[in-house]
Amino acid sequence: MSNRKLIRTTLAEVKGKERIVPPPRERERSNNGSHRGPSGGERDGGRDSGRENARAQQSAVQVRKRTPPPMETNAELFYYKKQIDAHTPMVIVLLDGEEIEGTIEWYDRGALKVNRKSAPNLLLLKRNVKYMFKAEDRVAEATE
Repeated sequence: MSNRKLIRTTLAEVKGKERIVPPPRERERSNNGSHRGPSGGERDGGRDSGRENARAQQSAVQVRKRTPPPMETNAELFYYKKQIDAHTPMVIVLLDGEEIEGTIEWYDRGALKVNRKSAPNLLLLKRNVKYMFKAEDRVAEATE
């Protein structure tokens, strides 16, 4: 059996704590005594040790920094691909409120090509699309 204790913190405790980076510990050299710690010793009056502490704190902060999430998650592209492969009938609502129903044939960075049964096919610019949803969702809402 080990001597380790399990410590569980609550969310309130974590939120209440400030993010303070403790100064790095000075290593003691016991083999020849050339370094005498933060109280002086062989350094120039402690000026260099202050600089080293500042550098160590900066490097500690840089190591702990999280990398930001990616700018592009490709979720939109995955959604389009899924709907194209399944030939899902979609309702695309434009910024002016007009609804266009059809299947998405292809897409690129700025446009969608929509195939419609009873009307000509359209090339829609994505900047004019307010939102879109599956046509079966609209039918389900109307029957309820």
